[in-house]
Amino acid sequence: MRARAFDRLRGGAISVLIASALALHACSKEGSALPGGKTKADQAGVPVVTAQAVRKIMPAKLQAIGNVEPRTSVAVKSRIDGQIVAVRFRDGQDVGKDQLLFQLDPRALDAQVKQLEATVQKDKVLLTNAQARERRFAELLEKNFISQDAYTQVKTEMEAAQASLQADAAALENARVQLSYTRILSPISGRAGRVMIQVGNVVKANDMPLVTINEIAPVYVSFAVPERYLSEIRGFMASGKLPVQAVLQDAPGAVTSGELTFVDNAVDQQTGTIRLRATFPNHDRALWPGQFVSVTLVLRQQRDAIVVPTQALQNGPHGQYVYVVKPDMSAEMRSVTVDRTDGSEAIIANGIQDGETVVTSGQIRVTPGAKVAPKAG
Repeated sequence: MRARAFDRLRGGAISVLIASALALHACSKEGSALPGGKTKADQAGVPVVTAQAVRKIMPAKLQAIGNVEPRTSVAVKSRIDGQIVAVRFRDGQDVGKDQLLFQLDPRALDAQVKQLEATVQKDKVLLTNAQARERRFAELLEKNFISQDAYTQVKTEMEAAQASLQADAAALENARVQLSYTRILSPISGRAGRVMIQVGNVVKANDMPLVTINEIAPVYVSFAVPERYLSEIRGFMASGKLPVQAVLQDAPGAVTSGELTFVDNAVDQQTGTIRLRATFPNHDRALWPGQFVSVTLVLRQQRDAIVVPTQALQNGPHGQYVYVVKPDMSAEMRSVTVDRTDGSEAIIANGIQDGETVVTSGQIRVTPGAKVAPKAG
């Protein structure tokens, strides 16, 4: 009896649970249904991210990888043989033009200069005596007290004294020049590299470099572009200066500005490129010789360009297209012609008007004519 009562109680409980579930399902279906058979999800539209097409000035640019080069690089060498007795700068120091870098032992050349100075002084005395004697003999010749041969001999001695003085004076000047070479000066203003020969070493004339100095303010950036742009570059250079921007590869946010100053006189036949060079003031020393940088050459400024984010572009069987959000929040698939892309922006030649809204994310769920729920990107 007890078993039968328990079975009847369990069956009643199960019936109640089934009835409750059916009621809940009916209520849910009734609440989600809308006229026309659409659901609330259908009425809300497909969620997408949108952006507006804008009209603005866009630069036409060429991009390349460039190499930083010093504007001037000088390998400093000794012009004479000698021993280094002093180094007047440090490795990596900024040096100025005509700053003393190395001092060679000057004693031997200094003694030679003093010896020649004494010789020149003696020649001057001998010349003064020869000139006075020539004047006396000239007066005697006018009075016919001496022969012409005697006067000619005295005049020749005077001229020989003049020549001897000139030769010794030239030798003295050369010795002074050689003595000046014991002071090795910086030929340019720039940054010195590592000192290659230290104090106490003997150097030979025009032998190995003592130090290399690079001029890095201003500095050059050399890069190459395809030869098909040569005519366009030359045409724009004839109209004015072309700005160039350099970005360090390890510091993308640091942009340095310069201008194009050189176009090579021949195209590289192996690579089909033309070598260009830009000059940068480099006052902040951001660019360093030997670095590789990303170079952007600005050819012109395109006015009234229609620009949309590149994420809005989609590829179809008939070319590129975008989804345009119409005022009634429906999506229209529209073919576009892309002039060019610049990073995250695409310049549209035709197909989009200024101020229209395009879908930039969520296109995979959008179909032509479908309702969308846009939000700004």
